Amino acid sequence: MMPENKGLYKIQRIQFLFLLIIFTLFSIQNAQANVQESGSDSTSVSKNEHSEEHATTHEEGFNPGTMILDHVKDAHDWHIMDINGHAISVPLPVIIYDNGLNIFSSSKFEHGHATVESNGNFYKLHNGKVYKTEANGELQMNEKGEVSNVKPLDFSITKNVFALLFGSILILIIFLSVANAYKKRGSSAPKGLQSFLEPLILFMRDEVIKPSVGKHYAKFLPLLLTIFFFIFINNLMGLIPIFPFGANLTGNIAVTMVLAVIVFFVVNFSGNKHYWKHIFMPDVPVGLWILLIPIEILGVVLKPFVLMLRLFANITAGHIIILGFFSLIFIFGAKNIYAGYGSAAFSVAFTLFMSVLELLVAFLQAYVFTLLASLYIGSATEEHHHAEEHH
Repeated sequence: MMPENKGLYKIQRIQFLFLLIIFTLFSIQNAQANVQESGSDSTSVSKNEHSEEHATTHEEGFNPGTMILDHVKDAHDWHIMDINGHAISVPLPVIIYDNGLNIFSSSKFEHGHATVESNGNFYKLHNGKVYKTEANGELQMNEKGEVSNVKPLDFSITKNVFALLFGSILILIIFLSVANAYKKRGSSAPKGLQSFLEPLILFMRDEVIKPSVGKHYAKFLPLLLTIFFFIFINNLMGLIPIFPFGANLTGNIAVTMVLAVIVFFVVNFSGNKHYWKHIFMPDVPVGLWILLIPIEILGVVLKPFVLMLRLFANITAGHIIILGFFSLIFIFGAKNIYAGYGSAAFSVAFTLFMSVLELLVAFLQAYVFTLLASLYIGSATEEHHHAEEHH
């Protein structure tokens, strides 16, 4: 290795370690903010909508389950940090269709403590959901302890919706700039962002999509690359716990369900006659059709279902494990302050390890989703091999 290359390699290592340290500090800061929120006095008015739902007293102590769930679920505002027991958050627009369109800021809910009047209707935020109430804002409970008030059609820009829009705009900016770079530079050596993305695009095209789909891969290449980069970039964004990043978007089952449904329709609308013949007229004795046809139909439905659950479970599990390790500090600290300090080194080390592992998982889950989608499309568009080819 040339001396200048060695120097460059050392600089790159220093940059990587610096970014890793910054990322870890952000992770710890964000977890501390959630811990303070969960352990705050229930008699004080919190500035986060989740405080009313899960507020605990000092006697009850730190609740790790509350902190973890508050971190991974959706919300009508974006929690930033806690200062002296008061949470700082960014309000998001609430959009409700109920006898007309009602639009107002989520800050009017005062994080679940206030009733909002709009166009003569009254609304209350409870457990992250908007309910229609009377002027007094009281919620009616049924025998099971569930809220029986009407839930209007809610099209609000929640934290996950905002992250989805922000991520989509970011992806457009990235790839439009790369496309413009190709137009200007032509066949010249890529530079900057172009040089980073080109190997990744070629790898996915030549090593994943093309072998899996077959000779018709070019028709599906834009869709599959879009799915890959959408998942990959949003996975990375979910690891940065600062506004406007940090939403658990790909850990939201509604998002993974939409991706899986898209793959389901593409596979089945692209399927050739041999694909459908294999499902409804399998090459087995007719007497076995009554057994095999339901199994084949079930397989058609289960494939996208597995795609949905795999991405949702792996991304959500990663966040839960990281927060779980960090929670050990406060669990042991509640028993004994020295035990808390002693467990801190262990917890932070494992939190750091899991954070680095999540960087790998961010790529692997995007890769696996795209690979499986490519295989499903390939099986639906595969050319039929005639019997005479085997004689």
